[in-house]
Amino acid sequence: MARKIIEVVDVSMQFKLEQNKEKSLKGFMVAALQKKIQYEVFQALEDISFSVKKGEVLGIIGKNGAGKSTLLKIISGIMKPTKGKVEVKGNIVPMLELGSGFDFELTGRENIFLNGAILGYSKEYLKQKYKEIVNFSELERFIDTPIRNYSSGMMMRLAFSIATVVNPEVLIVDEILSVGDASFQEKSRTRMLELMGGGTTVFFVSHDLSQIEAMCNRVLWLQEGKVKMIGNTEAVCAAYKNCYG
Repeated sequence: MARKIIEVVDVSMQFKLEQNKEKSLKGFMVAALQKKIQYEVFQALEDISFSVKKGEVLGIIGKNGAGKSTLLKIISGIMKPTKGKVEVKGNIVPMLELGSGFDFELTGRENIFLNGAILGYSKEYLKQKYKEIVNFSELERFIDTPIRNYSSGMMMRLAFSIATVVNPEVLIVDEILSVGDASFQEKSRTRMLELMGGGTTVFFVSHDLSQIEAMCNRVLWLQEGKVKMIGNTEAVCAAYKNCYG
């Protein structure tokens, strides 16, 4: 029986939205010192609980503002919840903002080692995987060029290649299967399916229900920061379609 690799327990997340109308820094500081700044509390997530087993592919759906990205950032450890906890048994590679760990003054080659180190991999391991990463990215001609000269698509391809070649135990994917041109998108999809078939646990967010239906074992539907439904992919997607058409 597959073991639980991630457990989310009673997770809630609140943000304070500053309501002060002062436009200048001086005005803001005066209001702060006089304790006249007003905040509105925004409840991004409320009492979210679920668990995911090793090798499972969990789709996460919901309208914009439902709390999907916030939940992924909490699971990744990027954000700390206001309440509750997340237990993780395995290394996580979050593909939330591809290329966010890049240094634009360094070359593609140098960024492979920098980004790989940020993801927790040793220099020796990255040396072993270097050629595979470059070949997958299709950036051989540009790998010694500073990435400030890369297009956004080239940076996305390099970041995707680094993140997926290292075989993470848990992969968090937020709407990134549109990386590059059509042929690279298909290659990315194939790579994702290989990871899923190889025992990698995946959290997959997409507004494309056909992708969710094709790739996920279960689906979590978030609505206004709460769990609306979680369960069988076909059942949850059918209910979502029935609600939103």
